[in-house]
This record gives sequence, structure tokens and C-alpha cells, in this order.
Amino acid sequence: MTGMHHMLVHFPLGFWALATLMILIGALLPGRLAELSRAALLPLLVLSLLAALAAIVTGFMIWPLEASTHSPLTRNHILMSFWSLGIYSMLTVLVWRAKQAVFDGARRWVLVLLALIGGLFFAAAGTLGGHLVGASTLFSEVLGLMGWEVYSTFYSPLWVTAVMVLIGILCAVLGLRRRRAAL
Repeated sequence: MTGMHHMLVHFPLGFWALATLMILIGALLPGRLAELSRAALLPLLVLSLLAALAAIVTGFMIWPLEASTHSPLTRNHILMSFWSLGIYSMLTVLVWRAKQAVFDGARRWVLVLLALIGGLFFAAAGTLGGHLVGASTLFSEVLGLMGWEVYSTFYSPLWVTAVMVLIGILCAVLGLRRRRAAL
């Protein structure tokens, strides 16, 4: 069963990497390739969510939660996996609800930002999973340069929390202003 999780986890990672690339192409480039990327994005995001759920379920079936949560490395892996799932779930809902309009105007930058954040999260989740099976990568050193030693429990620095709150407030204000302008 461990092999099943290791095999399944590559599907959401591959799909999310491809979705991130398609969002960047769809948002930043003109032409036929950008149109194809925009048209194929929603089915790919749905597949990625299904694959992520399968990977997460098999992970919880193999390793008991009590044992996993006692290891900072495993705790961080689970946390990054859920954050990745959350970001790509949000992207899926945005693309599903707004369809092609999600690539219009300033909305495209929301997609690009979310995709890049999601890419960072799933890269961290994959890196931590690699550490768990004894196959570390150089990306851990990149995480170390950002102040995160992967063998210790991840704590979000206070400045990150403050920036996230400010971004949330800014998004709410922009949304209210646009709503009032539309009425």
C-alpha cells in the first residue's frame, strides 16, 4: 500500500504543475496555445483534485494519524498537502464559476498569483515527501534560505500572517468597490 501512495501522489503533482503552466500561458500569452490552455484548464484542475484526494486518502490509510502527527516532517508534509489542495480547489472554483472571464483584465493576475503560491506549496509538499522516503532534493535548501528548516515544525512568521491579512482586506475592499461600481 505504501507503493500505491507513492505512485498516486505523482498524479496531482504533475497535474498541478501542468495547470500552473497552463495558467501562465493562458494569462500571459496570446494565440492558439493560450486558447487551448484556457479551454483545457478546468478538466485538468478537476482531475488534479480527484488525484489529490486519492493520494491523501491512501496516505492516511497507510500511516496512522497519531504516528504521523508526532513527526514534524510528516506534519509539515500533511500541512503543505492540504494547503496545496486548498489553493487548487480555489482555482478550480474560480475557473468553473467565471469560465473564460477569469482570464480577462486584472482577474488573470489573481490566477497567476494563486497558481504560483500553489506551485510553491506542492513543491514543498513533494520535497517533504521526498525527505520522508529518504530522497531529499535541493529544494529543501531553497526552503532553508526562506527560513524554514524542514525537520522542524513549520510556523508561519508573524510578518507572513500580517501580509496575508492585509491581502485579504485588500481583496475584500477591491471586491466591494467593484460590486458597488457594477450596481
